[in-house]
Amino acid sequence: MDTATHYPAARPAPRRARLSLAWQIAIGLLIGIATGLVLHQTPAHFREMAVSGLLQPAGDIFVKLVKMVVVPVVFTSMVIGVAGVGDGKTLGRIGLKTLIYFEVITTIAIVIGLIVGNVMQPGAGTDMSQLGHADLTAIAQSTKTFSEHSGVMKILTGIIPDNIFAAMAKGDLLPVIFFSILFGLGLQTLPAAMGQPVIHTLKGISDAMFKVTNIVMHYAPIGVFALIAVTVSTFGFESLLPLFKLVVITYIALIFFALVVLGIAARLFGLRITRLIRHIKDELIIAFSSCSSASVLPQIMKKVEDMGVPKSVSTFVLPTGYSFNLDGASIYLGIGTLFIAQLYGIHLGLQEQIVLTLTMTLTSKGTAGVPGFMLVILLVTLSTAGLPIEGLAFIAGVDRLMDMGRTALNVLGNALAPLIIAKWEGVYEGSVHAHGGDGNGSNNGEDSLRSHVESRVDS
Repeated sequence: MDTATHYPAARPAPRRARLSLAWQIAIGLLIGIATGLVLHQTPAHFREMAVSGLLQPAGDIFVKLVKMVVVPVVFTSMVIGVAGVGDGKTLGRIGLKTLIYFEVITTIAIVIGLIVGNVMQPGAGTDMSQLGHADLTAIAQSTKTFSEHSGVMKILTGIIPDNIFAAMAKGDLLPVIFFSILFGLGLQTLPAAMGQPVIHTLKGISDAMFKVTNIVMHYAPIGVFALIAVTVSTFGFESLLPLFKLVVITYIALIFFALVVLGIAARLFGLRITRLIRHIKDELIIAFSSCSSASVLPQIMKKVEDMGVPKSVSTFVLPTGYSFNLDGASIYLGIGTLFIAQLYGIHLGLQEQIVLTLTMTLTSKGTAGVPGFMLVILLVTLSTAGLPIEGLAFIAGVDRLMDMGRTALNVLGNALAPLIIAKWEGVYEGSVHAHGGDGNGSNNGEDSLRSHVESRVDS
């Protein structure tokens, strides 16, 4: 008789529940807002010590960490993509479709900004005596830089680098894109025995840089917390009240464009903008908090490729869009210009606004690398329209609050662009995301893909 005592098998220890990166970032955002509000009520010397000694450096570290991988990712990914296109004719066709789409969508954004500004009148009834003045001397150097970059021919000549390593060091994406395209085309012409080892090496570097990006993203909740705390502690709510109408109208226009205009554009190509928003929610929060669209370029590139966009499309469309497809900035150009005109009681007729549209279409291209470029473009637009540039001082102080929304829309618009171009080219491979499920009312395929993508970010 067996008298041995049998014990039930020990159960494995339950895995600790882990918050997703999106939740961690959202919590960091909320805590940052609360911290900023508390700091805003503290004595100025204590607030300055907390901001300059702790929060601002913590936020700057995060922005620098994510920006340091942008140029290596763009260069390696674009060279691999161009080398894999097959021929220059295909690349030219993709480039032409991309520029057409960018021009159409940014022109629509400018027109919507003007329509919203005319209908909702953000500057009407605003008492200038209640508005604070910001010091505009900080953007003087940026204005000089802008004048050196503006104009079609100057943009074209600025694309060609004198020294590619200098362009990389400055993070100037347009010259890097130009050189990467030429380098990729050069690899195409080499015999396979010579070209493939180079492509294989670049592929290894690209994969390593994406791993670095995944590591950096673990710092995102802290970075977002610090950046949003700095913004809220600086402004508070009382400085927002005199310009509350302008800020609200700007965000209404940005949200309308994101959900309606981009939503219609997505639908025309069998896509859903809400699915894209859910898919890149982490990156949208980071861009919103940091006011830097470049900080999420590697993650956006990886996510649209996971959604079914070929690397040959994503690596060309996304970096190019960062200079030529600034939807949020385009909307704000119209609203900001009309705000200042209304503030001074100046009426702009239809003819003047048509000229403004053409001016904004040209000045908003290829200047994303200029520090404070939004205020600089707005300053040039005011000068062109004969409006008082002194009015810019009234809104410069709270521009960062609106810049957060503009940047998030810029990122969303640029994330949608490669999906649309891939659909237009007939090379899109993400039928699950395009149509929402497996065709039988189930979203298991979508959930599986989303889990796969999130695991890449959290790994």
